[in-house]
Amino acid sequence: MRLGDFLKDRWMLFLLHAVCMGVLSTFLLLTGYSRTNAVLILIFWFLLILVWFCKEYVQRKRYFEEAERILEKADQKYLLGELLPDSFRLEDRLYRNMVRRLSKSAIEQLRRMEDMKRDYREYVESWVHETKGPLTGIALLCENGREADPVSLKDTLRAIHMENQRLENQVDMVLYYARSEQVRKDFLIRKTDLSAVAREVLQKNRLLLVQHQVRAEVECTDSVYTDEKWISFILNQMILNSDRYRCVSPVFRIWTERRKDGVLLILEDNGKGIPGEDLSRIFDKGFTGSNGRSRRGATGMGLYLCRKLCDQLGIRLLAQSVQGEGTRMLLYFPVGSYHERR
Repeated sequence: MRLGDFLKDRWMLFLLHAVCMGVLSTFLLLTGYSRTNAVLILIFWFLLILVWFCKEYVQRKRYFEEAERILEKADQKYLLGELLPDSFRLEDRLYRNMVRRLSKSAIEQLRRMEDMKRDYREYVESWVHETKGPLTGIALLCENGREADPVSLKDTLRAIHMENQRLENQVDMVLYYARSEQVRKDFLIRKTDLSAVAREVLQKNRLLLVQHQVRAEVECTDSVYTDEKWISFILNQMILNSDRYRCVSPVFRIWTERRKDGVLLILEDNGKGIPGEDLSRIFDKGFTGSNGRSRRGATGMGLYLCRKLCDQLGIRLLAQSVQGEGTRMLLYFPVGSYHERR
């Protein structure tokens, strides 16, 4: 801290003392004090002020030099609030508390970023592991189909197509996961026909549904204002989940209900259902539950992404289920700027 900066910061106090000294000297002279005594009083006052300012300057200079030295030596400079030297001054204590609060906020933000980085790395690692399955399946099918007869070749091509669809779903998952933090930059809000979206998703997975003998019914009579691409991804994840935990003679029903203040989209299946103790956690990141642990390939990311994207789109996502009796996934589109407009 330079002396000039210190004096410039205290100029109001200097001015106040100068005015007070002028007022006092005038008063003393007017009340009969001798000029000599008045000058002595002013000199004594000036010396006191000089000593006091010099002492304060030295103290402040040492304090800030110590703080600068600590900052230079610290490896983690965001911990400065914990390392600042003690001070008897109220303003120093207040500043230190504010710096501590800022440091705490920075540490929390850093931890969140580290957690996100770790979660993303772990997810990518699991995604790579899951992707090897379809790739290996395609390679084996191609190898076995080299000398296959026309009938067998047709079945081989169908199987390759299904493995390719699995691979495409995995790629979609990691892409949407990567974009999930900045969904609003990719919004394209427009009037969306939910029936067309549902039928398109079912058509996309037709070979899988046909192989598993799934009967699908679509009765969506309402349109909403939302992002068609993101809703398509959400429905696709839900249909894949319903297929993964299907039962014998599986049936999927997708329909809409118009409510007073919005539209409700319902996806219902007659699959295994979700145990009651798992129902409140199915949207948590990485949660697979008892059903997921009994199957390979469950990552617990599908429904987590669905909830995250729904929150970004302003859609309420709920789940209703009874174990052994099927599951209902409900997407509620309230009336608003992003949703259904009359």
